[in-house]
Amino acid sequence: MAPSTLPTVRSEARSLWHRLVHLSLPWKVTWAYLTIMLFLPAIALIFRAASVGPVEFWRIATSPIALSAYEVSFVTALITAAINGVFGTLVAWVLVRYTFPGKRFFEAVVDLPFALPTAVAGLTLATVYSTNGWIGELFAPFGIRIAFTRLGVAVAMLFISLPFVVRTLQPVLQEMEKDIEEAAWSLGASGLQTFLRVLLPPLIPPILTGVALGFSRSVGEYGSIVIVAGNMPYKDLIAPVLIFQRLEQFDYAGAAVIGTVMLSISLLMLLVINLLQAWGRRYED
Repeated sequence: MAPSTLPTVRSEARSLWHRLVHLSLPWKVTWAYLTIMLFLPAIALIFRAASVGPVEFWRIATSPIALSAYEVSFVTALITAAINGVFGTLVAWVLVRYTFPGKRFFEAVVDLPFALPTAVAGLTLATVYSTNGWIGELFAPFGIRIAFTRLGVAVAMLFISLPFVVRTLQPVLQEMEKDIEEAAWSLGASGLQTFLRVLLPPLIPPILTGVALGFSRSVGEYGSIVIVAGNMPYKDLIAPVLIFQRLEQFDYAGAAVIGTVMLSISLLMLLVINLLQAWGRRYED
């Protein structure tokens, strides 16, 4: 580095330090709160998992039961999120575009998974979808069991992730002007062409965002799934339940390792969500 550039570098460093020291109070409070509530717990989990050493970490993280739990959690969550991407769009469309008796009731029902305790949701689903339940008994004669199987895990994930798609999509639909549709109709476009070529493109970013949020929520769900699933290893055991089982066995290191893997994947999903939201903003601009 040339001697003439040293004063400039020092000046910039002092300026940066001055700005950091004299940050506004809201900024300091925000960082303090995030550090206490998010950063420190995450760092503590990572350090606890790293204490076992890289070889043991890899052995626990890639053990057959852990890989099976990851597969059940992530694959099932991905499938259910895609299903809710379709039906959540349909529900949001009906709630925005149609007026019908009991609309306020259905609006409230959509938010029920947000307000309902997860244990209560699991108990309700297990009761309804068991072989003696209202819905489960319809499938029992065909040899199809829903509750206490992997299918029950999927039902629980569908239940808890639906509101994310609906509530993400509703504001976009409400802001859409019908003049665009009428212009497409006046140019001879059919209803299907209008939806696919005019309405669907601006809806794709919020749909994908809702799907990603629902996927993340399903991956981390515990309370409802532990009741409606059989929790059998290599069949319908999900990763959060496996973590709890490790804790019951006082295997804190094993639980921390699996939790770190889940944390890493969750952070990756948050990155995807942010990219999708940024894509949506660029599309709107």
